[in-house]
Amino acid sequence: MAKKKDQFDKPLAQNKKASHDYFIEETFEAGMVLTGTEIKSLRGGRANLGDAFATIRNGELFLHNMHISPFEQGNRHNPTDPTRARKLLMHKSQILKLLGLSKQEGYTIVPLKVYTRNGFAKCLIGLGKGKKNYDKRESAAKKDAQRDIQRALREKQKISR
Repeated sequence: MAKKKDQFDKPLAQNKKASHDYFIEETFEAGMVLTGTEIKSLRGGRANLGDAFATIRNGELFLHNMHISPFEQGNRHNPTDPTRARKLLMHKSQILKLLGLSKQEGYTIVPLKVYTRNGFAKCLIGLGKGKKNYDKRESAAKKDAQRDIQRALREKQKISR
């Protein structure tokens, strides 16, 4: 019997800073248009979403500043720009919804994760609202408090055994 897979396969690249800098209110899944050597490099884990962002131009969604290192065994005569704008594939209604939501003050489209599903590269993008510095401190305090609670529960369980 085949093993049931998680909702997403193992992430190939993740933007961990996004949850620190933004309140993610809604997420969308988009396909990615990549060249053959880019997908090979991506599967090798040679991608970075650190400074990436998404924009909508002429009714199409593009991912900017995502760095995918060139594939070393690939065609050396066809070098591509590692940070070129890559097209994201979504339904027109989803793009229009995302466009309307992102036009509101303080909202932006943030790439969260790149992974493969059924052999195709997918990008999880989120609609994010920027956090202020005091919001970041509040989130860190909540995270620390939750960690302390979990630690105390583990200690209590060890003592009761």
